[in-house]
Amino acid sequence: MVSRVTSRRLVGRTAELAELQAALRDAADGRPSLAFVAGESGVGKSRLLHELERAAAAPRAGHAPARVLGGDCIQLGSGELPYAPLVAALRPLARAGDPVLDGLPAAARAELARIVPGLATDGVVPSPPSAHGPHTDQTRLFEALLLLLDGLAREAPLLLSIEDLHWADGSTRAFLQFLSRSLCDERVLVVATYRHDELHRRHPLRPVLAELEREPRARRIELTPLRRDELAEQLGDILGAPAEAGLLGRVWARGEGNPLFSEELLAAELDGGGDVPPTLRDALMLRIERLPAAAQELLRLLAVAQRAHHETLLAAGELDGRELRDAVREAMAHHLVVLDDEERYAYRHALLREVVEDDLLPGERVELHRRLARALEGRMADGGEDDPDLASALAHHHAQAGDQPQALRAATRAAAAAARVRAYAEEAELLERALALWSAVPDAEAVVGAPRALILCHAARAQESIGAQPRAEALLEEALSAVDERADPRQAAVVLEHLARVRWAQMRSEDAIDAATRGLALLEHDRCAERALLLGWMAKARMLQGRYREAIDLAREVLVLADETGDRLAEVHARNALGVSLAATGDVDAGARELRRAIALAAADGREERRATGYHNLADALHTAGRTREALAVAQEGLALTGPRTHERAWMEANISEYALSLGDWELADRVLAPLDRWMWTNGRVNVTLRRAELALGRGDLDLAARLLDEAEPLAAHSAEPQWHGPLGTARAALELRRGDLDAAWRAVETALERIEYCTEDAGRIVHVASWGVRVAARLAQRARDRHEDPGPAVARAEAMAERVEAAAQLGGAVEHASRLYARADLGCAHGRPVVADWRAAAAAWEALEYPYAVASTLLRTAEIEAADGDRDAAGRSAARALAIARRLGARWLEEELLGLAKRARLRLDEAEGAPAAAGDPVRDGAAPSCGAAGPAAQDDPFGLTPRERQVLELVAGGATNREVGERLFMAEKTASVHVSRILAKLDVRSRTEAAAVAHRLGLAGDEAGTVAGAAPAAGAG
Repeated sequence: MVSRVTSRRLVGRTAELAELQAALRDAADGRPSLAFVAGESGVGKSRLLHELERAAAAPRAGHAPARVLGGDCIQLGSGELPYAPLVAALRPLARAGDPVLDGLPAAARAELARIVPGLATDGVVPSPPSAHGPHTDQTRLFEALLLLLDGLAREAPLLLSIEDLHWADGSTRAFLQFLSRSLCDERVLVVATYRHDELHRRHPLRPVLAELEREPRARRIELTPLRRDELAEQLGDILGAPAEAGLLGRVWARGEGNPLFSEELLAAELDGGGDVPPTLRDALMLRIERLPAAAQELLRLLAVAQRAHHETLLAAGELDGRELRDAVREAMAHHLVVLDDEERYAYRHALLREVVEDDLLPGERVELHRRLARALEGRMADGGEDDPDLASALAHHHAQAGDQPQALRAATRAAAAAARVRAYAEEAELLERALALWSAVPDAEAVVGAPRALILCHAARAQESIGAQPRAEALLEEALSAVDERADPRQAAVVLEHLARVRWAQMRSEDAIDAATRGLALLEHDRCAERALLLGWMAKARMLQGRYREAIDLAREVLVLADETGDRLAEVHARNALGVSLAATGDVDAGARELRRAIALAAADGREERRATGYHNLADALHTAGRTREALAVAQEGLALTGPRTHERAWMEANISEYALSLGDWELADRVLAPLDRWMWTNGRVNVTLRRAELALGRGDLDLAARLLDEAEPLAAHSAEPQWHGPLGTARAALELRRGDLDAAWRAVETALERIEYCTEDAGRIVHVASWGVRVAARLAQRARDRHEDPGPAVARAEAMAERVEAAAQLGGAVEHASRLYARADLGCAHGRPVVADWRAAAAAWEALEYPYAVASTLLRTAEIEAADGDRDAAGRSAARALAIARRLGARWLEEELLGLAKRARLRLDEAEGAPAAAGDPVRDGAAPSCGAAGPAAQDDPFGLTPRERQVLELVAGGATNREVGERLFMAEKTASVHVSRILAKLDVRSRTEAAAVAHRLGLAGDEAGTVAGAAPAAGAG
């Protein structure tokens, strides 16, 4: 027998190791990444990883050694051993009392203690279940893990390895997805290995890898078999001398360059001195069958256990203490079994274990599972009730042994253990298994100690937490049918409240309201906490729908019930809904008081996410009322109290971005936004995407704005919340106006209004969207005039939208008043009779709100009309003020519009305002004033056209080609082309149709002007 079966040197993996070492150096420089090492079984993934770990942990000149943590995934079946590799990686830190753990916030340590037994928490109790649902609870744990990784990597880069990812539990996969979105500048490299040949079409890892390996910071390294010369090097190192040609040929033919296969084939030949077995399986079994009987017995038991402590093998096996020790020594001496960091026995390679397990007879396998289950039950009785690993292993062995009552009981216990560690994917799988066993177990309720309806509700909550809302809904409907509504109306109401939440999450608002209404009917005369729960949900739903008066009545009823039942959480929910609704209906100060009380109550109860919700709501209420500077201060106050990298923090950052954008601090608006790839929730992604789209529109990046809106719109399409449809509609309308597609802009307004006005009292968003409707309709009317078409239908549209604005604005405040003034000014344009005083009044209203971008956009329109009226001095002053604002903000499109207007109308911009006296940049988003009839400005031709050029322009405006212009004016076609080019340059437009529109509106051509179909409309201020 040879003294070893593996090569001392890493053969054939130089390039792959170098790539991983480069990734570790990047991590040390603050560029974290995830690396995935893929390959078939035995190809050398683990060996490559171990070489990386060895090199990383070795000190180098000028560099501290990296900290190395690692663990592997366990093949027990779905629904078991949550976070197995993370637990294995972190347990040594807890046992050693690592100071980084001590330096974590107490709340983070309490979360980590869920998955790391023995971690000191100083008596801190983990946070109660989140009001936002289990997903937030799991995110809390993930944030604590990320905080720990960041802390561990402060002094030296951290290498976290995860082996056999193809066996990973759902929670580990979810954490990797979280890491890929959340890593920013932590000095962390995560390396995971997996067998690509294990990934069948429906393997749960496939979609995860498809997502993760697309990330810019991800690397994928695929290992291929060794070449023949590399195999010769491997065998020579093992043998201590070059391999004989015949041996090399046989191993190459049968092992095909797979390092593990080659090692085992070589070991089998040297051990037996005979021919190499025909297959790897035969080679492995040949080595095992040559062992003493006791060692073979141990290996069979360990194949089923996968890894086990000595005491477990002693209790489950048929060997006495001495026999077991001898058997272990024999197996380790033959390089079949190793001892892991947890002092458990395990096979050297998973493939060895699989071969032995496959060789077991069915009855033999069942008996071994039964023995292991009995041994683990003993450990459970000795104080292992809270060990999720033990509960998971017990559930697995009972299920494999076919003991249905014990399998049912163990599955529910393991599910509860999984829930305690926020492993909701495993909890869901285990509860589904329990429900499948339920009908096969007599008196299942007594075995489990809970009714089936309760298990169904727990299963629904677990499914909801992993995003499987349709399955959660089906489970809740089944639970509802299992509850006697007459005998237990409160339990039925709890199920219905949960059902309402799940349906709302699927954007089915009416179905959700129906479920809640049914639950309230069951408790019509019952003054209980369950009724407060349902009423609180209903108040929030009505508030989000913009049905504020109904939300106020419901919230006040909840407050009375909460006081009677002592339900503080219901009170927090009610005061949030009440505060938002009071502010939205005009009593902003009263609403703010309620929201401050909600914040204080949530803080007193330690509910951080509810406190953050209160800050969100208070800031938004103030902003909606036009008190945006107060709103920004409140949001920043809330941000300072919110934990890092949380859902609540990212939402608060999006709020701050929105307010900063309005107040003109676009640098802050951009800087504070969370990266889109770090977001997890749909509504949060919509929120951040909207803010980025609005910023892109302001800066004039239409392509980016279009991509962002295209991403956000389908996510919010079926929502019942005006807070999404209003901004989406106006942003899309602004984009299409700048593109010149008036029909698409009108559709955006109509769609948004249709979705918002469905039973809502959200006056602010109705006013804002409808005012954009007036704006678009005014452009449509002007386009009709340019084409010598009837503007009547467009004018009617503008009037209808203006009526909506006027009616809704009566319920609003300063913001609605400014939008109303802007709509009135646009209505004058729709009628073809713009009034400059209306535009000046609108600009003053925006200025009072301290919204500089809105001021500048309005001043652009003001300057256009002043120029059309012949008041060039006033137009120059308005344009100069707008230009100074646009340049300070970085609103490039607006700057170009103003420079184009100044050039066309020969405006003198006041240099004291920071603008040149003339402009020369081309206009990107529209060449002519958006409204206004020809006036005195036209008579002195501000563009400097020669008489001949005016003749050419008149013909061009009438639709003549260059050849027709030449024939009419007795010039060569080429000469006509030169004239047209000069005219386009002087008018600062891009096309003949835009030139025709300018000619018509400023009276630079005769009656034929403007008859060209499709004359370009102005882009609008946006």
